[in-house]
Amino acid sequence: MSSLLVQGAIVCAVTLLLWNLFGQLFVSSPLDNIPGPPSDSFIYGNVRQLMHRKGWGFIQHLSESYPGIAKLHGPIGKRMLYVFDPLAMHHIVVKDDHIFKEPRFIVKSNVIRFGPGLSATSGERHRKQRKMLNPVFSIAHMRRMIPIFTKVVHQLQKAIEDRVGGHDEPVELDMLSWMSRTALELIGQAGLGYSFDPLVADDQDEFADAVKALQPTTSSVHHFRRLAPYLPDRSSVRLRRAFLSMVPHAGIQKLMALVDTLQRRSGEIYEAKKRALESGDEEVARQIGEGKDLMSILMRANLEADEGDKLPEEEVIAQMSTFIFAGMDTTSNALSITLELLANHPDVQQRLRTEILEAMMGKESLDYDALVSLPYLDAVCRETLRLHSPSTSSFREAYHDGVLPLSQPIRGVDGRMMHEIVVPAGTAIVVGLLAANRNKALWGEDALEWKPERWLSPLPASVLDAKIPGVYANLMTFMGGGRACIGFKFSQLEMKTVLCSLLSKFTFAPSGKEIVWNLAGIRFPTVGDGPKPSLPLKVGIYRATDLKA
Repeated sequence: MSSLLVQGAIVCAVTLLLWNLFGQLFVSSPLDNIPGPPSDSFIYGNVRQLMHRKGWGFIQHLSESYPGIAKLHGPIGKRMLYVFDPLAMHHIVVKDDHIFKEPRFIVKSNVIRFGPGLSATSGERHRKQRKMLNPVFSIAHMRRMIPIFTKVVHQLQKAIEDRVGGHDEPVELDMLSWMSRTALELIGQAGLGYSFDPLVADDQDEFADAVKALQPTTSSVHHFRRLAPYLPDRSSVRLRRAFLSMVPHAGIQKLMALVDTLQRRSGEIYEAKKRALESGDEEVARQIGEGKDLMSILMRANLEADEGDKLPEEEVIAQMSTFIFAGMDTTSNALSITLELLANHPDVQQRLRTEILEAMMGKESLDYDALVSLPYLDAVCRETLRLHSPSTSSFREAYHDGVLPLSQPIRGVDGRMMHEIVVPAGTAIVVGLLAANRNKALWGEDALEWKPERWLSPLPASVLDAKIPGVYANLMTFMGGGRACIGFKFSQLEMKTVLCSLLSKFTFAPSGKEIVWNLAGIRFPTVGDGPKPSLPLKVGIYRATDLKA
């Protein structure tokens, strides 16, 4: 009898798995009436085209051939949606975010990598964390971080000057490497009150090495992320760890070793900060950041919060890895592409340099008010983040049946006009961040051109009237709604501080090598089709007699 029950259970499980894999092949769907590109293959659908490192042409095809929404083919016949219609995006990320949530495999894999931080929680737990964290990123706290930022960028200045200062001609430097080191040190000191990298010396740091290796290691095992929802939940940490230790895959084992390092070092930093806070302001002032870093602010706020609003220690500690991962590659790649654009547009570079030097008036740095009041610097940053957002898309999943209204009707495959889309539960949705930022229907025919000047005049009425749900500058770069990038002000401040520091001292020109920007979770540059991320530029000392403003 028991064997029959086991056999029955196995048959049911296999049947359910097969239905989940192939069921959509045998049933019709309201999504079938939405126009979209043909499938590239039965196994992968359009996913390889969407995720390929040279997939820019496919994304451009979607944004130019379909008015805001398109049906994509997922793996093994599954249906997906690609969405960049402003009203539909508003419902996905704001109004109906209880229906259209981050996919389970993303949330669960973030738990494994970072612990139960902001990127690895949902629902009420996520809202509670965000309520505690929002004040941490306030303008008042950003102002106090300027001295920390200034200290780091002065170290960067010295490090680059040591390498180019004794030469008559500009020297080729890998600016992606320098921007990565700088972004890590900025988030380290201003985010954690911890120094990863002095910049002026090539010191080794276990924590920094683990942080740098996390993204490429995660990419090497990205197929395994789909299995994350089937692992033991976060309450069974030892069981989950024991299970993963038995997986015979070098990438998985390396990832778990990196996660162990991140969690151990985060815990040690947390305990040191906790002891300092208990000892009083004098001890806090002795730490890196002098208690003005994000984690110190968060820990102090958590201690003072009402009992019902307090976050457990494990959730506070988990924010460390979350801050680092969210803030390093995105900022470093955004800075890198800005420097390349300035190198390729020397007139823009010199105009921006002139604005910066006039504001500095002989000073070594700018305070917060001066930094955020430079119109051309702001325009350069906004235009770069519009045209070259570090992330091109964001994934969502319909946890329940839903409806997406459209800002403009589309013509269905059957010829009828459609004003809204019925979305069945289980549908995977790709929010086209880059497509929204480059939408010619909103931004005009020059939407694919890098033109900082567009931000010095009022934006087109088509952009303002669209009510794009992004949290920043009518763009989707930092997303919107309850899962928008909480640190976008911090990121903007980093970019502006670094650009002011570099352009006041150095010139940037193309190296002559072919630079290719590769599509990925976060875009990255290589020389040609090389495997190693890098951005070589010619860097020289700026002398006022060299260039005319």
